[in-house]
Amino acid sequence: MSEVKKQKNCGGFIMKSLKFATLATTVLLSGGLLAACSSDNATESSTSTPESSVASTTEDVVTSASISDSPEVIANALSADGTWIAAATADLTFDQDLVVDGEFHDKDDASAAIYRKLALHTQDDKFNILENFTLTAPKVIVNSENFTVFYGTIKGDIEVNANGFSLIGTKVDGNITFTKEEYKESADLDKDGKGATVTGEITVAE
Repeated sequence: MSEVKKQKNCGGFIMKSLKFATLATTVLLSGGLLAACSSDNATESSTSTPESSVASTTEDVVTSASISDSPEVIANALSADGTWIAAATADLTFDQDLVVDGEFHDKDDASAAIYRKLALHTQDDKFNILENFTLTAPKVIVNSENFTVFYGTIKGDIEVNANGFSLIGTKVDGNITFTKEEYKESADLDKDGKGATVTGEITVAE
C-alpha cells in the first residue's frame, strides 16, 4: 500500500503540476478532493468545500493518489490492490462494471480510520470547485467500507455492499441499491449538504 504508484499517462499532468507549484499554484488534496487537470465541464468557482488540505505539495499528491484520465488506471486504483484515493482528470467511460474493492485507511495510514475516496472534480488552492467529470459505467459495485465520492457525476447504477457509503456534491444518474438494510442506514447520500442528488430509485435488495 505504501508503494508509489506511477502512471505513465499522467506524466504530463505531474510535470505541469510541478511547474505550477513553483508559481505558487499548489496542487492540493482536500480530504479526497483533487486539484488536477482541466476538462470542458466547468462549474462556478464559488462552489467550495470547507475541508482542510491533507497534502500541501505536489510530491505528496503524486505519492498518495492515483491520478489519471484513463479508465483502466482508475479501475486498478479502485481495486483491492489499488490506492486509498483515486482522482479522475477527465470524463471516464467503462464498458464493464466498475468494482471498488479492498480495505483502505485514511491517508494510507494503517492506524487511521477505514476510508476510501474517489474525486471526480478539480479545485483551486482555495478549494473552489473548478471542473466536474462524469464517470459512466453499467454499474459501480462498492465493496469497500466508508467509500466516498466527491463531486462530479456517476452515470449508471450503484450497488452498495458495505457500510459508510457517502456522496459529497455528487450527482448519480441511476439507481442505488443497498444489499442490506444496515448499509443503507449507515450511508449518507448528501454528506456535508453539498447538494448530492440521485435521479433513480434508492432501494434495499434484501
